[in-house]
Amino acid sequence: MDKKKMGILVVGVIVVCALVFGGIYLTRNLGKSDKVISQDNAKSKLTKMVDKIDPTTAQPVKSPVEYDAVEDEANELPDIDTCEVTTSATTQLYAEIYSSPEKAGTGTDGWLCEMADEFNRQGFEVNGQKISVQIRKVNSGQALDYIATGKAVPDGLSPSNMLWVDMLNAKGVKTETISESMVGNVAGILLSDDTYKQVTEKYGTVDLKAITEATEAGEFAMGYTNPFASSAGLNFLICTLERYDLKNPLSDTAIAGFQKFQKNVPFVALTTMQMREAAEKGSLNGFILEYQSYVNDAVLSKNYKFTPFGYRHDNPLVAVGEISQEKKEVLEKFSEYCASPDAVKRATDYGFNGMSDYTPEYDAVSGDVLISAQKLYKTNKDNGRPVIGVFVTDTSGSMDGSPMRALQDSLTNSMKYINSDNYIGIVSYSDDVTIELPIGQFDLNQQALFKGAVENLYARGGTATFDAICVALNMINEAMVQYPDAKPMLFVLSDGETNAGYSLNDIRDILSGLKVPVYTIGYNADLDALAAISAINEAASIDASTDDVVYQLKNLFNASM
Repeated sequence: MDKKKMGILVVGVIVVCALVFGGIYLTRNLGKSDKVISQDNAKSKLTKMVDKIDPTTAQPVKSPVEYDAVEDEANELPDIDTCEVTTSATTQLYAEIYSSPEKAGTGTDGWLCEMADEFNRQGFEVNGQKISVQIRKVNSGQALDYIATGKAVPDGLSPSNMLWVDMLNAKGVKTETISESMVGNVAGILLSDDTYKQVTEKYGTVDLKAITEATEAGEFAMGYTNPFASSAGLNFLICTLERYDLKNPLSDTAIAGFQKFQKNVPFVALTTMQMREAAEKGSLNGFILEYQSYVNDAVLSKNYKFTPFGYRHDNPLVAVGEISQEKKEVLEKFSEYCASPDAVKRATDYGFNGMSDYTPEYDAVSGDVLISAQKLYKTNKDNGRPVIGVFVTDTSGSMDGSPMRALQDSLTNSMKYINSDNYIGIVSYSDDVTIELPIGQFDLNQQALFKGAVENLYARGGTATFDAICVALNMINEAMVQYPDAKPMLFVLSDGETNAGYSLNDIRDILSGLKVPVYTIGYNADLDALAAISAINEAASIDASTDDVVYQLKNLFNASM
C-alpha cells in the first residue's frame, strides 16, 4: 500500500471514529431526564412555574368526623369476588380455601392450584358424595381481615405462615390445624454482594442482629414490606422487636431499639414489587423476600445473597370456624393428597422446600403480641418525624360519576389511618388548580376541614395534573421550612389522563431534584401514565377499582402515614 492510500485510510478511520463516538456522546441521554438538577435549582424552577399557574384557595368547609370502627372495618373490604378464584370447585360438596398468592397463582407460583385441579379429577368421596376443593387467591393480611370481620369466611385458610392464624385466634376466631406445613418456605433478607461482604467483614457474620446493627449505624439502606399486609413484613417486624427484647418485644427497650433502626429505613414498601424496583435502581442494598421467590428469579439469585430470618413460612392449612365434619374431611383428604411424594417433588421443583434444615431462633409468639406489634409499628415507624403529605385530587370531567364518588368515599373512610401528628393538605385540579386545604397538623380540626373539602369536590373541565403536582410540591417545600425533619409525600388520585398545563417531561427534573415520593392511585385509570410519575422516586402506583379503593388506601396509609 502506497503512502497516499495509507493516508486516505487513516483519515477515513479517524472520521468513522469521530462519527461513532460523537453519536454516542450526542445520544447518551436518550430516554433519560434532560438533566439532573440540584434541590435548590429544582425549588427555584418550581417557584417560577407555580407563579405562572397562579392557583386559587378555596373557602374552608368543615364536616363532622365520625368513626364506627367495627362497621367501617368490614365496609372497607371489597366484595370477596374481587379476589380471584384460581381453581373452581367441581362438585356440590366442596371446601373453599383462601390461599396466599405464592402458591395460588400460575407457573412456579401455581403449585396449590395444580394440586387442587388434580385432586378434583380423582373422584374422591366423603360419605358417598364426590368432593372437590376451591382455591381463592387472597393475600394473608387481607384474608385475616375478611375472616375476622365476618365479611367472608372460607372453610379453610392457608396463609404463608402461622402468624396470621395466631392473630385470628386472638381475635376470637376458632381454627383447627389440618396441616402444619402444606409446603415449606423461609423468609430471608437479600443483601447485595458488596453489602454482604461489608457486613461480614465488620460483624463476623450475617444474621438479623448484624443487619439491624448495620442499619442503625446507617451503613446501608434496608427495606421491608407492609406488616399489615405482607407475611414477610409481619415476620420481620416482630423479629426486629424481639431482637431488642426477646422476653418482651413490646417493652420500652424494644420500642427504643425499633425507633433507632427505623430511622435509617428509607421506606416501608407497600408491595414487594415496589421494594424490588427500588433495589434495582440502587436505592436499597438489602430487602426481604421469601426463598421460593428468590430462587425462581435468576437476576436476584445472581446479584443478592439470601440470609434466612425469623419464623418459618410453612404454609399451614387450618379449618376456619364451625365447619361441618364433611368439609373438614375434604380438607384432610386434600392435605393428604398434597403430601404425596409426587406433590412434594413438584413443590420442590417450583422452589419450595428449600432450606428445610432452617430452624427459627425465636419461640412462638402469641397473636395478641402480634396485633400489638402492628399498632406499635403504626405509631413508631416514623421515629418522631411527621409526614408532610398533600393529596392531589383529579376533579376533571372524566372523573364524573363513580370515579369521583369512589375518590371521595376512599378518602373520607381512610383518613382515620393517618396519624394525627402528620401535616396534611389537599389540592384539586381540572383546567385550573385549587388549594382546597392548606397544610396543617392533622388534629381533629384539620380532619373536619379535610372531610369537608373532600365532600365538596365536584368534576368539571380538563385535566392539568402536573400543574397541580407543582402546586402541591411548592406547598410541601414551604412547610418543610418550618418542619425540616419531616418526611414529604405526595398522593395523586386520578384516572391518569392529562390534557392541560405542564407535562411530565416539564417537571421530571424537579421531581428528581426534590426527591419527593409521589404515590399514585388510579381510578379505572391510565395506569402507565400514573406509574411513570411514581417510578421517578420509587413510590407505589396502585390500581384501585371503585370496588376496592377504600381497602387499598387503608393499606397505603397504614404503611406510609
